[in-house]
Amino acid sequence: MSRWPATRAARVFAALQRIGWSVKRTRGSHRVLERDGWPDFVWAFHDSAEIGPAMLARIGRHTGLEPNDL
Repeated sequence: MSRWPATRAARVFAALQRIGWSVKRTRGSHRVLERDGWPDFVWAFHDSAEIGPAMLARIGRHTGLEPNDL
């Protein structure tokens, strides 16, 4: 069983902002996020979309997000 619960994209995006990510630029539905010490990360989810455990684990590897940050 995964440590990550399925979660709405708006909640994940808010958690990323709480841990220090900010929007660098926006083009259409894609937002490029930046954080000191990390490579830029492209956020391409609509707020109401549900993100599953596998994708959350991938986002966590690229952004430093942990399950308890949600």
